[in-house]
Amino acid sequence: MPTYENPVTDAAEAYEALRGLAHATRDWDEPADTYRVIGEVVAGIRCLGQVLDQLAGVHLRHQDGVSTDDGNRATGAVAALSAADGFHQAAVLLDQAHDQLSAAFVQSGKIVWHPQPAADVERWISVVFLQGDEADRPLRILGELGHVDAVDFLAQWDYGDETTDAAMENGYVYDEPPAGPYDKVMHSGDYALVVNAQFGHVSLLRRHTVPEPEEAETPGPVQDGPELLVSYSSPNAPKPAVAPRQAQGPWFEPAAITTLKQSGRLSL
Repeated sequence: MPTYENPVTDAAEAYEALRGLAHATRDWDEPADTYRVIGEVVAGIRCLGQVLDQLAGVHLRHQDGVSTDDGNRATGAVAALSAADGFHQAAVLLDQAHDQLSAAFVQSGKIVWHPQPAADVERWISVVFLQGDEADRPLRILGELGHVDAVDFLAQWDYGDETTDAAMENGYVYDEPPAGPYDKVMHSGDYALVVNAQFGHVSLLRRHTVPEPEEAETPGPVQDGPELLVSYSSPNAPKPAVAPRQAQGPWFEPAAITTLKQSGRLSL
């Protein structure tokens, strides 16, 4: 708290307050609060200019009673005069800064701050789910070559917009890659590979960005606890020709897999 009597204590308090303000203004939860802060800063600049003028006055009034470290009184008096002139010039510059800040303060007062537009939402859509014998080959690739090659192999079943539309229709859309406590989640580019070697199943999901809905949608099931491995490579596996979708398969099977099974193109 300021003492209004002890300049040394109040100077230290002012420094800590400005240091705290510099830290606090790095981020703003409410941009409209800048108006009040600017007003306080404008007033503070005016007070700081007064302080500099008063410092200059002290050096002028006491220049006859000063000396340098070696006792030279004449040189000390010149130094006091030069310091006073410097403080006065700094006060003049602060007056100019005060005028500029005041003008900016007026312009800031004309602003009406609106809420920021909603950010896009990241979701994960199912590309393919394989289990049993169908999962043997991607599991073997995973064990021999690593998860990036396994993702490249499973990316054959990603038909882009068709896969996205099928996942949307069937509800295979998730906030996070769905995984149980014994599943392992591995990322490669925009893909997430979910593996459970114990039960012999693998699934591939793709990151998909959608606009923030006006009303919250019911998210898909999310479970936590999977082991997470990250890779920054991007799968570039060749995509086979798109086949038309037909009747829906079992609950665990996206439309793209059902199509491949019915056309005889899925053989692992």
